[in-house]
Amino acid sequence: MNLANKISVFRILLAPAIVASLVYYHPARDWLRFLALGLFLVGIASDAIDGHLARRHHQQTELGTLLDPIADKCLILSMLISCSTIHGLPAWMRVPAWFNLIVISRDVLLVAGTVVLFAIRGRWNVHPSRLGKWTTFAQMLVIPSVLLGLPVTTPLVMVATVLTVLSGVNYVRVGVRLLG
Repeated sequence: MNLANKISVFRILLAPAIVASLVYYHPARDWLRFLALGLFLVGIASDAIDGHLARRHHQQTELGTLLDPIADKCLILSMLISCSTIHGLPAWMRVPAWFNLIVISRDVLLVAGTVVLFAIRGRWNVHPSRLGKWTTFAQMLVIPSVLLGLPVTTPLVMVATVLTVLSGVNYVRVGVRLLG
């Protein structure tokens, strides 16, 4: 396993630590919110690092094309779901459940489409689109905004929602074209 893939595995392992810091959050232990934010930012930074290492050292692997989006989804979904479902969090640290539903629905659609394409074509072809990368970036921006209680949270959620829907539609279009 190359270094880029090890970093992706590290990002996956960050998710439980982030969730734990939010589960045990209480206003008297406000530092846990900043711990969750710090761990999430480490995850984002390591995402950039593992991609750079894989490209620079020509270590892009089939495993890496699988691990990288899984790591992204583990980080993003664990934070979004936690910020929707943990009852001990204050209202200003909440993510609307409908946003999670849209994000999860898109991801389920992508996984199902990939499985269908693999079953029919017999190969694993994961190529994130530019729109998909912008969608992931927008979803990632929502999380620090929520944890910091920034006034731009609602507009960021709306932008991330639009990008999530558009990228989902785009991936369906591409999938249909590949099947046809």
